[in-house]
Amino acid sequence: MSILDDIRGRAAKFQKIICLPEALDERTLHAAEGCAKLGFGPIVLIGDVAKIQAKAKECGVDISKAIIRDPAQDPAFDEILKTLVELRQSKGMTEKKAREALKDEIMYAAMLVKLGQVDGYVSGAAHSTADTLRPALQVIKAAKGVKTVSAFFMMVLPETSPYYSSQNVLFFADSGLVQNPDAAQLADIAIGTARSWQALMGTEPIVAMLSHSTKGSAEHSDVDKVVEALNIAMGIDPNLQIDGELQGDAALIPSIAVKKAPGSKVAGHANVLVFPDLDAGNIAYKLVERLAGATAIGPLISGMAKPVNDLSRGCKAGDIIDAVAVTACQAAAQA
Repeated sequence: MSILDDIRGRAAKFQKIICLPEALDERTLHAAEGCAKLGFGPIVLIGDVAKIQAKAKECGVDISKAIIRDPAQDPAFDEILKTLVELRQSKGMTEKKAREALKDEIMYAAMLVKLGQVDGYVSGAAHSTADTLRPALQVIKAAKGVKTVSAFFMMVLPETSPYYSSQNVLFFADSGLVQNPDAAQLADIAIGTARSWQALMGTEPIVAMLSHSTKGSAEHSDVDKVVEALNIAMGIDPNLQIDGELQGDAALIPSIAVKKAPGSKVAGHANVLVFPDLDAGNIAYKLVERLAGATAIGPLISGMAKPVNDLSRGCKAGDIIDAVAVTACQAAAQA
């Protein structure tokens, strides 16, 4: 059984309610149908019932098992409105502004998550990462004690990869959110992604702090940042298997690790790769996806109080299904 089959199976077992707010996107509708066929918990779609049903009919999609929440007819609207005003009053939120804000399906989804009416949401097929995550950061917020919310991609390698037999799944972080993290933020990203690995994979995370240098092979302020981040992360979680600074080959290939980082328990065995900045992480995931044929699931979010996940605007319906499955597993882990 592949890791994706395993995650989908767990999602069916957990029966979490996940919201897909981009209900007029054809890929979302196909994903809702696919989630039902796989036995997941109910999918909640946001928007005008007639328009969504008409779009589904046009696309030849059966969404009869999905729940459609139309804000204009939702009996819970007044409660949602009142709660949004209370949550954002210090930021100048008024009832009038809240009514306008709730016209945004993603904000509506975020409020459903906040109120516990759904267990998480997945968006981004038709919206930017900023538009997908802004409502979540405003009303759901980070988990207690988390200073840096970050994003990672689950990279599922194809069987043709020479790395497949030893480690067929890698987490790449941050590949979607924090532009140029300082050392403290980089440490937070490492710890948050490691915890996400534990929640989703159920095995021990082995974290490599990546750089263009391995153990002092180069001198630069960028290298110093990675080393400082390593020390901060080790201070926060002394039990975490983490090392750096490591080049990509030293992090992944045992024969190279022996030469470049002898004695490291992480080098050659890493499953969580923490990149020094968003440019590096984003470029790397897209290259591995396109050139190596890996399946890239995400951006998946670490550090939120309740699970929220992003999608690439180039995603397929199957990618949305996988993101829903991951979100359901995250919700179960947080329960």
